[in-house]
Amino acid sequence: MKGRNDAIQRLEQVADVSRETIAALETYEKLLRKWNPAINLVSASTLNDIWHRHFLDSAQIWRLCPSGATKWVDLGSGGGFPGLVVAVIAKEVAPQLELVLVESDIRKATFLREVSRTLSLNTAIHAKRIEELEPQNGDVVSARALAPLPKLLPLAARHLGNSGICLFSKGESVETELTDARKCWKFTLEKSPSITGSGGIILKIGGLGRV
Repeated sequence: MKGRNDAIQRLEQVADVSRETIAALETYEKLLRKWNPAINLVSASTLNDIWHRHFLDSAQIWRLCPSGATKWVDLGSGGGFPGLVVAVIAKEVAPQLELVLVESDIRKATFLREVSRTLSLNTAIHAKRIEELEPQNGDVVSARALAPLPKLLPLAARHLGNSGICLFSKGESVETELTDARKCWKFTLEKSPSITGSGGIILKIGGLGRV
């Protein structure tokens, strides 16, 4: 499939990984297809575009990871996007980086553990609500399609280290969300267009604090 091959080529460029990492993602894909009918990890309409819509879309935020980071906290991990994809990449290029995946749905957390076990990933998976998990002091906190910024920032702040950054994938409502969030929060901001198209934006937020 041309779309799949193109996504793999772009992923190799974005994350600078080897064929071994691509093979690990292929195993991840097989497990995702096996489990998806039972627990709806991703929309059925995106199953034939996994590499572009989920793997590449998740992998693109890797380039924003600070050098020397040792803990990355992914909130509302669902089927593993972006956190588990980042863990697959990190195994090759940053083995010191631990991925903490937070997913309150026990069935989805079980899937995350199965992929992590199969691929021997450096992860800690918590089947808890984000606000009930003890603070994680992450160098990076990420989330994809979890909540609008005014609701997301308090959750992220709980698990963010003093000099940590947030990496959030956002869509067309991002400017409204930013305006609303600044009523209660102060932060530095960098915006990057998503390489997977459809008007997506990656937000890199630092210096997060209450107004």
